[in-house]
Amino acid sequence: MTPQDKMDALVLAERTFRSRLLVGTGKYKDFAQTRAAVDASGAEIVTVAIRRTNIGQNAGEPSLLEFLPPSRFTILPNTAGCYNAEDAVRTLKLARELLDGHDLVKLEVLGDPNTLFPNMVETLAAAETLVKDGFKVMVYCSDDPILAKRLEEIGCCAVMPLASLIGSGMGILNPWNLQIIIANAKVPVLVDAGVGTASDAAIAMELGCDGVLMNTAIAAARDPVLMASAMRKAVEAGREAYLAGRMPKKLYSAAPSSPTTGLIGG
Repeated sequence: MTPQDKMDALVLAERTFRSRLLVGTGKYKDFAQTRAAVDASGAEIVTVAIRRTNIGQNAGEPSLLEFLPPSRFTILPNTAGCYNAEDAVRTLKLARELLDGHDLVKLEVLGDPNTLFPNMVETLAAAETLVKDGFKVMVYCSDDPILAKRLEEIGCCAVMPLASLIGSGMGILNPWNLQIIIANAKVPVLVDAGVGTASDAAIAMELGCDGVLMNTAIAAARDPVLMASAMRKAVEAGREAYLAGRMPKKLYSAAPSSPTTGLIGG
């Protein structure tokens, strides 16, 4: 990691990462394509649905870890497919056993199988249990600023409000709530769910998000590997634009960029 990388590194649960793009591992045609897309994305953190992907729990079947070894990538187990706190907690305890005590996890408790909107009552309950049990919890949540702050107070190491519904590709539908969450958070805020294309990722970063997590936007693209590369560039460009500070918006420009003093007849 270069000195410049260190100055603007993403810090999650006291771990430092160069990339601010986190990617999922589902919906690809095979594990080889998954690895190719992850490589193109530059992501260091890959999230894995423990209920849907084999990382050793199914003996005799190909394991994702053969293609994405923990020695190279930070595996982020998630609770996709869980609809109550009890199932979510049980799933992450299994993941900790499979990954030799790994404690950085992504919590998501869904409330509706059609929209995949988070059940925040169950999410809050699961977060409290997991934090007390020593997990470092990154949590998928609604874009409610009050609930996001409550998750931080419980002890979650990152809050991850949805931009729009999981798999919708609709982009950021409520930038105002997202900005309130960012302004009040003392932990990293990462957009999770709803990103459809590179411009969505860039906008999230320009708003001040610390990172973006996505899966379907890459895996469902016509060319997933090329889209992964585009997302990498978008996140980097959005972050640089945020740090640079954009010019103020104006209805029209009445201020010339060239000086007006000292002109003949002036």
